[in-house]
Amino acid sequence: MTQSQPLRGTSAPQENSPPQPRTSSESAVPAPPGPSTGRLAGVDLARALAVFGMYVVHIGPPLSATYGVAGWIRYMADGHSSVLFATLAGFSLMLLAGHREPKTGLAGRQARARIAIRAVVLLALGTVMAMEYGEVVILAFYGVYFLLALPLVRLRARTLAIIAAALALVTPQLSFALNSLLTEPVRQSVDAYDPLHRLSDVGVLDLLFTGFYPTITWIPFVIAGMALARLDLSATAVQWRLAALGAGLTVAAYGMSLLLAGKDALRSTAEDGSSSGGSGSMPLDSGSLQSHASSLLTAGPHSGTTFDIIGSVGVAILVIVGATVAMDRLPRLRRIATPVVAVGTMSLTAYVGHFVIQGWLPRFGATYDEESWVTLIMFVLGAIVFAAIWSRFFRRGPLEYLLNAATKPAKHIR
Repeated sequence: MTQSQPLRGTSAPQENSPPQPRTSSESAVPAPPGPSTGRLAGVDLARALAVFGMYVVHIGPPLSATYGVAGWIRYMADGHSSVLFATLAGFSLMLLAGHREPKTGLAGRQARARIAIRAVVLLALGTVMAMEYGEVVILAFYGVYFLLALPLVRLRARTLAIIAAALALVTPQLSFALNSLLTEPVRQSVDAYDPLHRLSDVGVLDLLFTGFYPTITWIPFVIAGMALARLDLSATAVQWRLAALGAGLTVAAYGMSLLLAGKDALRSTAEDGSSSGGSGSMPLDSGSLQSHASSLLTAGPHSGTTFDIIGSVGVAILVIVGATVAMDRLPRLRRIATPVVAVGTMSLTAYVGHFVIQGWLPRFGATYDEESWVTLIMFVLGAIVFAAIWSRFFRRGPLEYLLNAATKPAKHIR
């Protein structure tokens, strides 16, 4: 998620069995798990890491106040955690649509209806949350991603990968051109007739082109995740190929950006000042590219350039493959990581929860040092403990249960 503070003034579900080594994708901040009989522990672990990465950005110290290993962790969380989340959302969407083989016939129609309902629910929930917490809430954007990705759910991995690559190459330049045309008077004219903008200041233009996570430059992440879901991640050969692909994309994108744009090519906008998790200005989002075309050669977090998209997808692939291998090959680690994996199975709850709790703290007179890691650690531990306890008694997280219940009418599709 655009890694910015979740509080203004202070922007994918479930469907499987209970959590023993609870491992499914039924919860990505917005994503639907699929009909698979086994749960994907590695995917849920990766999703938990994405959740914690967003905690780092929203709650942890500003990048300017971190050094050494802590600074590296803070930098990697900025941008990469929200991209990982979006990629996993695409993965989870495909679990609902049939995972490795697309559902067809009645099952396919019902699956698409469920995805559409989820998208509408997330759009509504995201709008309501944006009214309280500002533009950094990503849920409404997820709703748009899912609706636009719906026509692609029956495509195979190769086709999806080609589409994602093509969009990564084209959409940043298109976004740059469109944003130069969408001057303030034009935006104000459109926003004046936009009910979403009146409600939450996040309108159609924001969702598609100018917001914190504009669809035009974020949809490649979702489609890349859809392509991954079509592959057998448990196969050793696939794991090796994806690891090589992820490393290649990461090195090529960031390396080329450094060569073309110089030593500041990978610079995070969080370095300009305050924490995105505390008070201060928001980092530059991918929808508002800098005023000069030379910015298209950079690859910093949330720069929204081709190099940023390709490099971030590479990092996401490496994390997903690494987590999958760790859960497959290291049973002892899998047992130890079970409470963390549980967070991944209810990441929608974990995501919304950290906004709500952080918003409540000031009302109870609670304050914290924005340059300390203590609050962040407490949030992470709190999420782990809650998920571990909840998953022992319930198949889904609280919000995952409600989201799943909202899609029940899809079974009446014929």
